[in-house]
Amino acid sequence: MHTDLLGERTEIVRRFNRFYTHQIGVLHEHLLDSAFSLTEVRILYELAHREQLTSADLCRELGLNAGYLSRVIAGFEKQGLIAKTRSPTDARAAQLQLTEQGQRTLAPLVDASRREVAAMLERLPPTAQQALVEAMGQIQRLLGAASPSSSYLLRNPQPGDMGWIIHRQAVLYAQEYGWNNEYEGLVADILAKFVREFDPAVERCWIAEKDGKVIGSVFIVRQDEATAKLRLLYVDPGARGLGIGSRLVDECLRFSRQVGYKKMVLWTNSILTDARRIYDKAGFQLVEEEAHHSFGKDLVGQVLSREL
Repeated sequence: MHTDLLGERTEIVRRFNRFYTHQIGVLHEHLLDSAFSLTEVRILYELAHREQLTSADLCRELGLNAGYLSRVIAGFEKQGLIAKTRSPTDARAAQLQLTEQGQRTLAPLVDASRREVAAMLERLPPTAQQALVEAMGQIQRLLGAASPSSSYLLRNPQPGDMGWIIHRQAVLYAQEYGWNNEYEGLVADILAKFVREFDPAVERCWIAEKDGKVIGSVFIVRQDEATAKLRLLYVDPGARGLGIGSRLVDECLRFSRQVGYKKMVLWTNSILTDARRIYDKAGFQLVEEEAHHSFGKDLVGQVLSREL
């Protein structure tokens, strides 16, 4: 009897696998003109939101054949989508990282995939959507899927993100430091100017996203021809400890070097000690300090700088 029941359940799982594979295939039909397979997009996605991955890591975690992965990686490298660096812990292994070209290539694929999944969900009423995602979570838990707690994606801003940044910045600094709505007004002014005057050749915004939720952001704006200014670094309190702040600052430095800036500056306040640790680690040095009364508080403003 137990054997019969197990056999019946096995067929139910196999039937579900066929159904879900078909659903994924339907979603992928709209991505075929990208020239990337689902597996190739998954590899690019993993490299986009995880650091220090090697080919061995990808083989193990994605269940890929080593020879197949080697050919894919070689193709990505030839297209300028990835770069290899020698692992500091194993001279035989190379760590893989997306280049700026790789990030630009992946971004529209992720956006297209997100739109297709959203369109699928929109056919269901809200209660059914919630039931679906809960069932998916249950499958992951029962089959022992790896925890997604440290996974996140950096992407370009989308409509609504600027409003979210204003809201989250205002809430965070009010809750943690007691700042008043003057700060919210300052952030709104900064972002309004960024949107109006945005120059994609020398300016950039990064949005950090985890499990569909925005958890961080940062901006690079042009101060002058030789100087980039880092602005509004933010990491959601629930996402701290994942290295997101350092990753965002690293992306700012890499982009600024690539577009020809010679120096980067930023303005912060002495009470923001967590942010200051990130900046110190990234090589910034204090060049100016001045007491001021802003946002309803007596503060000490700091200007930090580093050469690129």
